[in-house]
Amino acid sequence: MKHTNTWRLRLQTGCALFLGLCHWAAGAAVAEVATVRQYTLPNGMTLIVQPDHRAPTAVHMLWVRVGSMDEVDGTSGVAHVLEHMMFKGTPAVKAGDFSRKVAALGGRENAFTSKDYTGYFQQIPANRLADVMQLEADRFAHSQWSDEEFAKELAVVKEERRLRTEDSPHARLSEALHAVAYTASPYRRPIVGWMNDLDALTPDDARAFFQRWYTPANAAIVVAGDVEPDAVYALAQKFYGGITGHAVPLRKPRVEPEQGGMRRLDFKAPAEQASVTLAFKIPGMSAAALDNDSDAAGNDALALTVLAAVLSGYDNARLDRALTQNDDHVADSAGAHCGMGARGPEMCFLYGVPSAGKTAAQVEAALRAQVALIAKEGVQATELQRVKNQWIASEVYKLDSVFNQGRILGTHWATGFPLDADAKLIARLRTVTAAQVQAVAAKYFGDDALTVATLLPQPLDTTRKPRPAPAGLRH
Repeated sequence: MKHTNTWRLRLQTGCALFLGLCHWAAGAAVAEVATVRQYTLPNGMTLIVQPDHRAPTAVHMLWVRVGSMDEVDGTSGVAHVLEHMMFKGTPAVKAGDFSRKVAALGGRENAFTSKDYTGYFQQIPANRLADVMQLEADRFAHSQWSDEEFAKELAVVKEERRLRTEDSPHARLSEALHAVAYTASPYRRPIVGWMNDLDALTPDDARAFFQRWYTPANAAIVVAGDVEPDAVYALAQKFYGGITGHAVPLRKPRVEPEQGGMRRLDFKAPAEQASVTLAFKIPGMSAAALDNDSDAAGNDALALTVLAAVLSGYDNARLDRALTQNDDHVADSAGAHCGMGARGPEMCFLYGVPSAGKTAAQVEAALRAQVALIAKEGVQATELQRVKNQWIASEVYKLDSVFNQGRILGTHWATGFPLDADAKLIARLRTVTAAQVQAVAAKYFGDDALTVATLLPQPLDTTRKPRPAPAGLRH
């Protein structure tokens, strides 16, 4: 299964050499990466700037705090469709010219939609920053499209759904699992949307979503690279500062009710192998919990993330050793992932693919047995230190990319976390104990908050030709 916002680590030995080097962890600069700066434009738009003078490049991102979780039933997929429509022109830029102009500047660009946010980015030579800021500000304020253009792009999105979801048994299983696991949370809907909703989606649905959520007070500009913060602020004020908007609409709480019993889903789809995914409801980390080391939910969220790393965060971790490597191995692959920071509720996943002659039920039992073993016996000090070392090291590697610097800052802003959340998480990570990991293994992996989804393979259609990627597919 593919999960967004993954905190799992797969770095190899030797990472411990970087212990303590992460500038966010230590609060000091590394190389030529300077301290991040945050501004608020008079119209309410946020500007975040991370100078990094190691190379003459920059990334410019526009983040909007809106995603599929902000949709209403009947219009699922509209946030993602709108992302596509943002490339269809303005009164000043013809459809398709945005991408051509960025390419002519020597840059690359794309966009992405998640459950929590939507983002647009351009990576360019630093001296062309003003050009892409002007382009992005223009489409943020003046994006427009004809009904005919909408119909053509909607067909591209539908084909994207067929290619990435309907042709993938594991993607369909994941989609079905979330629809069963969640009752009230909007996370039950797929980001790409249900096909029936896409069939019924209208140009005015996308226009209304654009008008409602694409307002300066709900957006942030993130710039990272070979730039000076005050100069970037001047450019932001020049190109974005004149955009008028409205207050961010009130978001009503949609709290997921307590589950109160196991849910099971058997999903039939053409596939070569079965698979099983166990999804447990867990607490997430909140921004308030970062500064409160007595917050029980925050402490548990961090310990659960460490638990997932102990299970499968590196080669030859517990699930690999126990399920995939002995002579009579029960699984060809197995893994674990626990979500930690999002706008909505979180789940912890255990998953595996049965080996030849084994069943999904056997894999399910083996996965649960490994968590039960930790609940009973705890984890070794060497295991705990290894995953801590790797996590800290990963923060150093991230800083090598200005794109990653911008992505991290934008994600923190969009999900309501402070910009130095990584530093605070690392500080808290250092304090996680073996006893805490053992306690969460015992606390959160029972039946009452569990949804089990099993893929039951059906015969493959060997006469069907592979579906080509649709023209205009962006990401």
